[in-house]
Amino acid sequence: MNFIKKNYGWLIVALLATFPLFILFNMFRQEGGPNIDMMYHVSGEFAIRWMTAVLTCTPFFIIFGVSNLFVRQAMGIAAAVWSFIHFIIFIWAEGFAETFTQVNYVAGLVAVLILIPLFFTSNRKAMKTLKKNWKKIQTYSYAAIILSLLHVILLEKTWLIYGIIVGLGFVIRTPFVKNKFIEIRVNKKTSNL
Repeated sequence: MNFIKKNYGWLIVALLATFPLFILFNMFRQEGGPNIDMMYHVSGEFAIRWMTAVLTCTPFFIIFGVSNLFVRQAMGIAAAVWSFIHFIIFIWAEGFAETFTQVNYVAGLVAVLILIPLFFTSNRKAMKTLKKNWKKIQTYSYAAIILSLLHVILLEKTWLIYGIIVGLGFVIRTPFVKNKFIEIRVNKKTSNL
């Protein structure tokens, strides 16, 4: 019971990230075989959703002062796993050589490659081992989300909402805006005392 109390946020993220797998598994049981286009869509949507969610954690902290590093790590793992699933489905359907035929596919491949070290360092042991370098490695997630957005934009899929959320997140991270939000939060907290 103590484990659940200590890790409830991580467990919730793990459950939320796992539920869409049932959608993919049901696609395998359809008459006539799985619908590859729908599998691309489902896996890609969840990959970009989790990546966007991870990058909203810092702005959420700046605005509200609430943070949980281990929940963020779980969200990062979910983003990476869904990206890997999306890429595996693509390779299964199209073949690896197809990855290099279009700019959007190359952008997706590079984003997936960036996520590999992020995936393997999203744990407490890596944090202790890498110390200050851990945070530097995790900043590569910015490149991964930008490449993922480019991938989605070039595919002419629904990208605008993700672009707006990520863009606002980058604006909130700028020192001027960040300091204003922190100042408002601190002033509000002291006035409530």
